Amino acid sequence: MYSTALLDHFENPRNAGRIATPDAAVQLENPVCGDVLELTAKLEGKRIGEIRFRAKGCVPAIACGSAITELAIGKSLDEARRVSREELIGKLGGLPQASTHASHLAIDTLAALLRGLSTDC
Repeated sequence: MYSTALLDHFENPRNAGRIATPDAAVQLENPVCGDVLELTAKLEGKRIGEIRFRAKGCVPAIACGSAITELAIGKSLDEARRVSREELIGKLGGLPQASTHASHLAIDTLAALLRGLSTDC
């Protein structure tokens, strides 16, 4: 049902946790299923130097949280804004149709985080 890449991100999440003194932090919840994703980030110059996630929810929600951090780290804010849902899904080797809500939550949370980084800098 789940791809090998998705299960790897779930079982071995990358960048899990919370940055103690982030430049921006955001938490969004999917009101339908209750999944929650928090992202915190620190800039190094004009790039995302560190990004962490905490997630509560289904297997795809946790995997999407892990993968979105890998897609954003090291990027400028403009580059990170161009990370697409399709790119996220591709990184995970696909998502079952019933789990696409997790990719929407991850992309929406990243967008909110980037807005916070833009106004803070």
